[in-house]
Amino acid sequence: MDGTAVACSPLDAQLRQQLAQLRAQDLYRTRRTVSGTHGARIVVDGQSCVNFCSNDYLGLAGDARIAAAASKALSNGVGSGASALVSGYNREHAQLEEALADHVQRPRALLFSSGWAANLGVMRALLGKDDTLIADELNHASLIDGGRLAGARYVRVPHGDVSAFADALASPREGRTLLATDSIFSMDGDLAPLASLSSLASAHGAALMVDDAHGFGVLGGGRGVLFESNSGVGMRGTGDGGNAATPYPVPRTQTPPLEADIYMAGFGKALGTAGAFVAGSEALIEFLIQRARTFVFSTAPPPALAAATRASLALIAGDEGVARRTQLAALIARFRQGCAQQGIALLPSSTAIQPLVLGAESRALTASRALLERGYWVAAIRPPTVPVGTARLRITLTATHTATEVDGLVTALTAALKAA
Repeated sequence: MDGTAVACSPLDAQLRQQLAQLRAQDLYRTRRTVSGTHGARIVVDGQSCVNFCSNDYLGLAGDARIAAAASKALSNGVGSGASALVSGYNREHAQLEEALADHVQRPRALLFSSGWAANLGVMRALLGKDDTLIADELNHASLIDGGRLAGARYVRVPHGDVSAFADALASPREGRTLLATDSIFSMDGDLAPLASLSSLASAHGAALMVDDAHGFGVLGGGRGVLFESNSGVGMRGTGDGGNAATPYPVPRTQTPPLEADIYMAGFGKALGTAGAFVAGSEALIEFLIQRARTFVFSTAPPPALAAATRASLALIAGDEGVARRTQLAALIARFRQGCAQQGIALLPSSTAIQPLVLGAESRALTASRALLERGYWVAAIRPPTVPVGTARLRITLTATHTATEVDGLVTALTAALKAA
């Protein structure tokens, strides 16, 4: 740059004004740079701290064995070169799809580049203007946007309200009807009443779609929420008991698994890699291969990523997966007990997601900064990610945290809340 002033375009002027408004409302977001490995202990913007805002629930994101599997596959190159329907479908992709289908006991599985791509692809492929989507109001943004883009009649029901789902199904409908829900709601940490929703969908001839991004690898013995022995547990106000202050036990499996027509889960959380898959019937997967635009028109994921994910899947399916899930459950119980002793009112979540609602955006930001000063990284979550007036600290635990680190967080959190 030579110091010459650059004229501000009309677009830039408008955007600068909007950015200033976000800052004034305490809604401006910034990225922090992580150096080195992502895990429970992390270096962020040059500061060493304990990471309590990651979705790396089993602590596998930095696992050397998974990295080694990716490194070995990288000897054959990095990119896939094309979409899966052209020339990008590698043997690594095929092997991962087969392993995933076997793991969740579904006939077929199909890889997508992300959970967002999977949800949008499914909904745009299956729904049109003559169809109906009935969805929980707190579903992930990808499910919301997928429903909007599909052009179907969109019925959003109050969070976890089984009777509202039933009423929506009882109203006159034409075409296909799809019920869609998260399994674990990412900002509240509660579970969907899937047993009730599955029964409702079956009784009314509707299809059920479950986004298990936060449950896959953790619930159901690692197979996901459909294998959770108490998969009807979940929402507030349903009588299902999902608000118990004690964490879920080490998951047991049930045979057969709970029925859902469309099962989506991602790799970027418990598996520690990236990407997503949809599992279901032979007909469903073949139809998505033909009509899911986010699959058809996307370059296939790198084969090395598929290799890494298959290695991670093997870990969570074995004895080590059991041990990590046992450790995670124990840490959740310890954290909740410690907070209760300090009078810290967490939301009644039984999962690794432990939200602390503070209300005002400024208070959530102040508490987050105070924690970071004490060496604990916990993100402040603000609108539009959560409803106005419910800004919060979203505290997440992983299997690789220690009891000492959890106790230290409780102590730091007690002090941070006084400062906020």
